[in-house]
Amino acid sequence: MLNSLYFRLNFTAILVLVIFLTVTGTVLDNAFVTSTRLALRERMLGQMYQLLGASMVDESGRLTMPLPSSLPYPQLALPDSGLYAFIGTNGNSTLLWRSPSLLNRPAPLPFALQVGEKHWTDIHLADGKEYCLLGFGFQRTVKSGIYPFNFYLLGELAPLHQQVASYRQRLWGGLAVAAVIMLATQLWVLHWGLGPLRKVRRELNAIEAGEHPQINGHYPKEVKQLTDNINTLLIQERARQTRYRNALSDLAHSLKTPLAVLLGATDQPESLPETVTEQSTRMLHIVERQLQRAGAANYSTTAPPVAIYGVAERIIVPLGKVYRNKNISLSNRIDPDLLFRCDEADLIEILGNLLDNAYKWSRSHIEILGHRQNRQVTLSIHDNGPGISARHIEHILQRGGRADESTPGHGIGLSVVADIVDAYQGRLRIESSFLGGAAVIIEFWG
Repeated sequence: MLNSLYFRLNFTAILVLVIFLTVTGTVLDNAFVTSTRLALRERMLGQMYQLLGASMVDESGRLTMPLPSSLPYPQLALPDSGLYAFIGTNGNSTLLWRSPSLLNRPAPLPFALQVGEKHWTDIHLADGKEYCLLGFGFQRTVKSGIYPFNFYLLGELAPLHQQVASYRQRLWGGLAVAAVIMLATQLWVLHWGLGPLRKVRRELNAIEAGEHPQINGHYPKEVKQLTDNINTLLIQERARQTRYRNALSDLAHSLKTPLAVLLGATDQPESLPETVTEQSTRMLHIVERQLQRAGAANYSTTAPPVAIYGVAERIIVPLGKVYRNKNISLSNRIDPDLLFRCDEADLIEILGNLLDNAYKWSRSHIEILGHRQNRQVTLSIHDNGPGISARHIEHILQRGGRADESTPGHGIGLSVVADIVDAYQGRLRIESSFLGGAAVIIEFWG
């Protein structure tokens, strides 16, 4: 399961969603409980102020409370109403007054208070219920003196707990519904988003089964580069197989002559050692050349970049010595910073064949041009020879095709170049040169 991208994404998303909703629910729950308790305290404080306003102290310092029917809140006059009040003084456990709602139950022990002090506390009474107790220090000044009193207001917390429980039920129920909806949406989105990858897998299976030659269809740009690279590898592999088949065919054809010479040499024992050495060397050269051609590398984005100018210079020097009798001048106008990702041996094979042809046909001058425009690399070799007729171009690009049979050669140089260029998904063109002869133009992308 861990090897499944779909499972990993879903597991991670579910984990993040659960953590997020849990933290969110906890924060909202704590915020609601806190705000509810603050609201309760503010309400009890307002009730306390009204209770203080209803109290009276006579000239002798005696506290008088209104009749039950005149109390500020009717709950104070009803037994077991959930709201209770009593009045005492510091240092005296005897209460000065208790509300009618508190007559049938014991009052909690009063606590000492400073004048003007407000104090809340949660307590449990013998009835097993939880209460919030508010104490307020108060004093009255009359002609006979100053008289302090402690007013206490007691309220049940059961309604608050019911309110919190109801809120929690709605909160976590709503979050659970939201989680189910979000998870279902997430599963659908991931299934839809990963659809192109499943389609690629089906197409790869079809390719393995021989049903399709390559990946087809339209894909998002994030997947398109992957499918394009896979198609490139498939094309390169087919091109490689074609080159191997051609190389084996050429090797078999090339070895026929030296093998025939060796068989015929048995009739001349005196020259047999020399013949064997000569033909064996020739066969070794043939094998090396065919292996080199068969192993031509395809274009790869991971291949190291090759400086084209330096490779061309390494080929120009020995060819200039071979054709020194023709007194040909050559201008290498390839951009010195021009790089192309390829196998250096393939580039040597391309430039070697094209420059050899240019030297062979040129009358006096050759120019090599090379530059990059955006992602396109263009190489061109121009000469001032007789040129190539348009009707011969297709023929000379075929294996063994030659435009002039009188000139030494085997007619495979251009076909080798065309095969290598095709393996790199490039394009080869033969046109008329500005020098008056032929121009061989090669275009690569990458």
